[in-house]
Amino acid sequence: MRNLPAQVERAQYLEIQIQLSIQWRDPLAFRIQMELLTLPSANPRIEGLTYWTSPVLSSLSSPCHIDELLLLSAREMPKIKTGRVNYPDGWELIAPTLHDLEAKMRQAENDPNDGKRKCEALWPIFHIAHQKSRCIYDLYYKRQEISRELYEFCLEQGYADANLIAKWKKPGYERLCCLRCIQTRDHNFGTTCMCRVPSLP
Repeated sequence: MRNLPAQVERAQYLEIQIQLSIQWRDPLAFRIQMELLTLPSANPRIEGLTYWTSPVLSSLSSPCHIDELLLLSAREMPKIKTGRVNYPDGWELIAPTLHDLEAKMRQAENDPNDGKRKCEALWPIFHIAHQKSRCIYDLYYKRQEISRELYEFCLEQGYADANLIAKWKKPGYERLCCLRCIQTRDHNFGTTCMCRVPSLP
């Protein structure tokens, strides 16, 4: 067999490319990887290039070239998500406050609960979650210092509780500290928390 080292080098290059493709669960890349078990081909068609025939790849072309497989694999791969977040205008003004509250939240979650009741251990977490939601709510509805785009961005990213804010907008729920306060099954005698009591005019 002529040009066997060149074929092996091409096969190794293809295998690296396919391994990268398989990370994105590309079915075509998986099929091509199965064909690597038969490389190099016993019947190269053109000297210096690795061609081979395969019943699995007969739907693509016959004979099939490695470069063609790479192009098809790249075409079938999904778009890479970089995880980069586009922050709206005004984010830099509220980011320090929200980051401080996030740090307090992590500290409260990791705080040991020695000697505390189960419900008592959750009080600091509910308190900080209330602070984050109230901060975003006041900035948008009360003081009107942030845009609607930034407000919705904070809700989507989990910086505020959208369900709790929805309750605050209803009459009689202005002082609600958390959603658990209106769940009667979590309170004695089937009542609600003190924060549910409407404020006097």
